[in-house]
Amino acid sequence: MLALFSLGLNLQWGFTGLINFGHIAFMTLGAYTTVLLSLKGVPLLISAVIGAIVAAILGLIIGFATLRLREDYLAIVTIGTGELIRLVLNNQELPVGDTWVSGAFGIQSYPIPLTTEPNLFFRLVMIGLLTLLAGVTFFTLWQWIRKAKMSLVADSSQEKVSKQELATRLGVAIVLGLLTAAIYISGVISLYNYNPKGGLMLLSVLILAFIFWRLEVLVRSPWGRVLKAIREDEEVPKAMGKNVFWYKVQSLMLGGAIAGMAGAFYAWQLSAIYPDKTFEPQVTFDAWIMVILGGSGNNIGTILGAVIFTAYDAITREVMPRIIPLDEARLGAFRIMVIGLILMVLMIWRPQGILGKKEELTLGK
Repeated sequence: MLALFSLGLNLQWGFTGLINFGHIAFMTLGAYTTVLLSLKGVPLLISAVIGAIVAAILGLIIGFATLRLREDYLAIVTIGTGELIRLVLNNQELPVGDTWVSGAFGIQSYPIPLTTEPNLFFRLVMIGLLTLLAGVTFFTLWQWIRKAKMSLVADSSQEKVSKQELATRLGVAIVLGLLTAAIYISGVISLYNYNPKGGLMLLSVLILAFIFWRLEVLVRSPWGRVLKAIREDEEVPKAMGKNVFWYKVQSLMLGGAIAGMAGAFYAWQLSAIYPDKTFEPQVTFDAWIMVILGGSGNNIGTILGAVIFTAYDAITREVMPRIIPLDEARLGAFRIMVIGLILMVLMIWRPQGILGKKEELTLGK
C-alpha cells in the first residue's frame, strides 16, 4: 500500500519534477470517499474507483490554481491543502449510516472486501492468481538483470549499464525475489486456510502490479518522455509546441488518483480511520523518503524504497525498545532521527538513490 502511495508521488516528482508536500491529501480523499460511499451501499470496488477519481479532481484543482506560477507555490499549496482537508474532516460531522458523527471520532465498522470465506474453488482460484503474479515477478526480475548484462557487453547499447549498477541490480533482484517468495508462501497459507487479510493482500498486490505495469508503459511512451523533458527544462518542450501546463496537470491528476486508490486499501487494512492519527503530514514525508531512497524517476526503486522503509519501521519498533531504554515518545523521535541520518549518508554516498540515475537527478534543481 505504501509502495502504491509512493508510486503516485514518484510520477509527480521523479518523472515530472512537481514538488508535492501534501501527497497525503489525495490518500485522505480516496480513503474517506471509499468508506462513506460503501456505508451508503455502493459496491466496494466502485467506491474505490470513485475515490481515486475524486483524488484526481483535487489534482486538477491544485494544478489549475498553481501550475502557472513558480514551483515554490505548488509546494506551499499542496502542504496547505493536505492540512486543510485533515482539519475539515476533523471538525466536520460526517454521515455514517443513518446518523451524523463528529469527524474527530473517526469512522469504524465499515465494509471491507473479501471478509466472507469463499468456497474451496474460489480459494484455489485466488491461489492460482497469486502463483501467476509471483511467476510474472520472477520473470520480470530475471529479464531486468538479463538486459543489464546484455547492455554491459554491448557497446552500442543506448542504455549503458556499469558493473557497479549491474551488481546493484543483482542485489535488488535478490531482495525482491526473496520478498516475493515470502509473500507467496504466506499468501498461499492464508488463502487456503482463509484469512480476510490474505484476500486483501492478494487484491492489493494485484492492483500494485497492474499500476506498476501501466506506469512503466506510460513513462517509456512519448507522453512519459515529455514529462522527463519538463522535469529537466520545461522551456525545451514548450519550444517544441508541447502544452507543458496540461502535461503537468495530467501528472498531478494521475499521481493523485494512484494515491487515492492507495487510500482505499489503507482504510480497508486499518478497519478504522481517524483524521489526526491516520492521515498525518508525516505520511507524505515517509513517501518522500521511499522515493529518494529507492531513486526518483525509477518505479522499481520506489517499490524497493517502500520495502526498505517498511522493514526498517517494523524491525525498529520491535528491536529498539529492547536495546535503548527510552520511553515511547523519545523512542519514536529517535527512530525518525536515525532514518534522517541514513538519508544524509545516502545523499553523500549516492545522491541519486539506490536505483536512480545521476544524470536524471532532480534534487536541487
